Amino acid sequence: MAGPLTGVRVLDLSRVLAGPFAAMILGDMGAEVVKIENPDGGDDTRAWGPPFLDGESSYFLSINRNKKSCTLNLKSAQGLDLLRQLASRADVLVENFRPGTLARLGLSYPEAAALNPRLVYCSVSGFGQTGPAASRPGYDLIVQGESGVMSLTGFPENPPVKVGLAIADLVAGLYAVQGVLLALYARDRTGRGQQVDVGLLDAMASLLTFQAGIYFATGHSPQRQGNQHPTIVPYEMVQARDGYLNIAVGNNALWTRFCEAIGRPDLGAHPDFATEALRVENRGTLKPLLDAILRQRSVSEWLLLLGEHGIPCGAIKDVAEVCVDPQILARQMVIEVPHSKLGTVRMMGIPVKLSATPGAATAGPPLLGEHTEVVLTEWLNLPPDAIPRLREGGVI
Repeated sequence: MAGPLTGVRVLDLSRVLAGPFAAMILGDMGAEVVKIENPDGGDDTRAWGPPFLDGESSYFLSINRNKKSCTLNLKSAQGLDLLRQLASRADVLVENFRPGTLARLGLSYPEAAALNPRLVYCSVSGFGQTGPAASRPGYDLIVQGESGVMSLTGFPENPPVKVGLAIADLVAGLYAVQGVLLALYARDRTGRGQQVDVGLLDAMASLLTFQAGIYFATGHSPQRQGNQHPTIVPYEMVQARDGYLNIAVGNNALWTRFCEAIGRPDLGAHPDFATEALRVENRGTLKPLLDAILRQRSVSEWLLLLGEHGIPCGAIKDVAEVCVDPQILARQMVIEVPHSKLGTVRMMGIPVKLSATPGAATAGPPLLGEHTEVVLTEWLNLPPDAIPRLREGGVI
């Protein structure tokens, strides 16, 4: 069954994480994605490791399935000309160079749009295409700090902590996909493409939501609270007899049921804890009471008991446990894809499940330049005998 983006051609000029992640998602949904790489090493992440699988970076493998790799030397005039020809035949171009880089190569958005007015040109950068910081290099770690997210992560007595994932890159990649789809939808009505401008800083700042709302309401920046929630109690990691679990008592009805589940219905009726706001106000009194109760049973006992009472709760699993979790496996969130060198590669699956036009992981991450000849002959109709001359000239 064809994916929803079948027939869409994507030229992926990006590298590392945000852009490649976005392009992979488009490929998962049926788009033909051609990854343009430097013949000398390719995407930076091909060298990132350990671990490596028979010389292939596990980092690169994790975010580059459903793509064809075409090498082009963009320092050569002929390589740039081939890139322009490819752009003239693409529906989408994804790039995450520092703003101005492609303009110096003669492929800024206005120049690309002149070649191909229907092109959706997606630019992902650290700080966006405009503003006083636009020219700054933007890596995930830097943006996590500059976006305020690190100031909110960790415990108040300790230094700020980055999120354990490259969340700025990943969220920007998701917004890039959203922007591309919106632009393609608009193109159906107008016949013209447009530039999609996604900045990692914008993406992360958008996640501040209610934390920014606290600042707007009070004039004070929210502070790190460890695993606690600023406006809900209890909504945090708690300690049981043999480990930790998360509980989320998000409203008054759940609070009443939670108190019954832990054998303390009196707490549910206590006037100091009767509302969400009162539980937050009296957190210092309430938390020690709950801590003492929760340490009396094991994690598994609490998960069973709280689950029977309909209380949202969950274990705290490591990555290995997640990758063998029955629910994850049932949802096909761990998959195997074919790879021309490794046979198969295991990776995380496709989270968006479409009933009529589902996505699919049909091709593994490509070897460097694996599809150069196929792309140049199919997209540009170059004769097969042109390929050896391009190789000899260092163009591919």
